[in-house]
This record gives sequence, C-alpha cells and structure tokens, in this order.
Amino acid sequence: MTATTGGRDDTEERAAERDHAPDRSTAPGHHPRVALPHSEAEGPIAEAERTAGHATDDDHPLGEPGRPLNRRSPFMIGLIGSAGVAVTAGLVLIVVNSWSALLLIGVALFLAIGLEPAVSALVRRGVRRSLAVTGVAILLVVVVAGFLAAAIVPLAAQAGALFARAPAILQDLQNRNSVLGGLGARLQIQQRIEQLVSGNGSTLVNGVLGAGVALFGALADSVVVLVLTVYFLASLPSIRVLAYRLVPHSRRPRVILIGDEVLAKVGAYVLGNLLISAVIGVATFIWLEIFHVPYALALSVLVALLDLVPVVGSTIAGIIVALVALSVSWPVALATVAFYVVYRFLEDYLLVPKVMGRAVNVPDTVTVVSVLIGGVLLGVVGALVAIPVAAAVTMVLREAVFPRLDRA
Repeated sequence: MTATTGGRDDTEERAAERDHAPDRSTAPGHHPRVALPHSEAEGPIAEAERTAGHATDDDHPLGEPGRPLNRRSPFMIGLIGSAGVAVTAGLVLIVVNSWSALLLIGVALFLAIGLEPAVSALVRRGVRRSLAVTGVAILLVVVVAGFLAAAIVPLAAQAGALFARAPAILQDLQNRNSVLGGLGARLQIQQRIEQLVSGNGSTLVNGVLGAGVALFGALADSVVVLVLTVYFLASLPSIRVLAYRLVPHSRRPRVILIGDEVLAKVGAYVLGNLLISAVIGVATFIWLEIFHVPYALALSVLVALLDLVPVVGSTIAGIIVALVALSVSWPVALATVAFYVVYRFLEDYLLVPKVMGRAVNVPDTVTVVSVLIGGVLLGVVGALVAIPVAAAVTMVLREAVFPRLDRA
C-alpha cells in the first residue's frame, strides 16, 4: 500500500512538474515554427537544443562552427574520393545535357562584362547603379529595336526585288557570254539548282521548314541572351563578391587585382569590337550606295556582323561583297576588293590601336591560334571570345605562373 501510494505520489509530482515546466516552444534553441510542441521527451535532442540556445549571440546567430572532421582517416579519404568521382561525373553529365543553355548563359555574361564599363562610367559620375543599368539596358533595347525597324522594311523590299529578278538571273546564268553566266558555268550553279528543284519535293519542303525553325530558334536565343545580359549586368557586383568569397583569405587581394584587370580587358575589347564593326558597316553601306551595288543595306549588316569575328571576319565579308559587286561590273568588283584591303590595313594599324589601345595586349600569333581553336571548339561564339580569353590567360601566366617558375 505504501509503495502504491508512493508511486501515485511520484506520478502526480511528475505531472505537476510538466504542468509548471517552462514553454518549450519558446525556449532558446527551438524555432517557433518547426515541429511544435517541444518537450523533454526528446531526450538528448532537448539537451542539445538547450546548449544551442546558449551558443547563439548577435555575431553568430546560428552558432560558431565546430572543429573540422579528420580528413586523414581511411574512411574520410575513401568517402571524399568516391564523392569527388560522383560529383565530377554528375557535373560532366549536367554540362553535356545543358550545353546549349550554358552557351547562352556564357554569351550573356560575356556581353554583360562588355557593357560594364559604360555602367561604371555613369556610376563614377554620381548616377545610382540601378539607374545606370536601366539606362544602358534601355539604350541597348532601343539600338536593337531601331536596327530591326530600320532594316526589316528595306530588307523585305530588297528580298522582294531579288525574287522578282530571279527569272532574269536564271537567264543570265544560261547566257555563257555574260559575267554571271561564265561564273555559273564554272561553278555549275544552274545544274545544282535544277537538281534541287527536280529532286524529292519533301526534301525541299523539309529544308524550308528546317530553315524556318532555325530562324525562330535564333530569334528566341537572341531574346534570352538579351534578357540574361540585363540581369547579369544588374547583379554583376554581387556576382563579383560571391566569386571572390570563394578564394582563400590569404590570396584574395591578389586575385581581386588580377580578376578586376581581366574584367576591364574583356569590357574594353567588347566595346571596342562593337565600335569597329559599326564603322565598317557604315563604310560598306556608303561604298555600295556610291557604286549602286544592289542589296547595300543587307550586305552592310552582314559585313558588320562578320567583322565581329576577329582575324577572318572582315576578309570573308569582303569576298562576299566583291562577289555581289560582280553583278555590276568587273571594275566595281576589283575596286571593292581594293577598298577592303585598304580598310583592313587602316583597321589593323589605326582603328584597333586607337579604339582598344593596350586593353587587349595579345601577340599576333596567339591571336590567330586562339581564334582557330575557339572556332573549332565553339564555332562563331568561340571565335568571338577567343581573344579576351587569350588575353586573360596570358596575364595570369605573366603575373602568377611565370614568377613562381622563375623562383623555383
């Protein structure tokens, strides 16, 4: 009887203690919106939560980091090694499956870095960064929209004129005495057109549909790149800070100096390349209008786009324009070739040094090799980014690798 009474008393005493115990849902170490109600029945977790509540302060609201794990133990070595292999395989798989998206992201980031000098120039003059980014973005959209508005109507008219002249062009191809007929006979252009028309109709239709799909995809990719460029440009300071936070504290100042110099070189190269391409586009339009070469606007736009590709872009553009100038006369075609030779000389020895200065200081051999390798790996995009990438690699070698090798 006594034992029973004592047991009943102990039970009642515990119930009273629970009734008068502090509210665990508001005790330190508990989150008020996670797994309520809290109680002492959690055992070791409740004790750890009490310790966690006393381990927080204003400087460390989530507590101070504990001691690192012993990475030299056999288990940790094997675990880290297998995890490294799995992560590497996963990254390779992600890159392969999302290569097209990653390429668009890379192009957008490259363009954002190229437009950053304009934004920074406005910020240095007292403009808030948000307003500076908005102004540059609006200017970019206005330039693109204005180009399309000014080019679509003439391009459509010239395309219609080309379609209307198609019978006359075919007649010239059949005339062996004409310039176009002689060139067509050597290249067998008429035979190829007849084979294409008289061949399988479905092949021609599929080719036209494929061209339409490719054009729509190119327009969609351009819109995506434009939007991502604006986003990257707006958040470039936070991206820069995050990238430098990944560098150890002891090496961070040196990496900041080298990294900012690389970003400045890339920005100067992009802006300079766009300016030089605009110059050759305007010069081409004026030249073709003077000699009444057809499709002047379309050809000048094509020349400006091709000139963005270093080393070979302007040469290919000159060949295309000279071939079209053959429709006027041989002297006009030869004069067009001479025009592009003179312009290439002025671009290499006057425009590039004046516009870009020493921003991208890359030897000529490295320039040619980097453009060829970039073109093989990534096509036109690789050729566009080859020179600034080569400049960045050259500067890192000169500032970090070569001095260490000289001291070894």
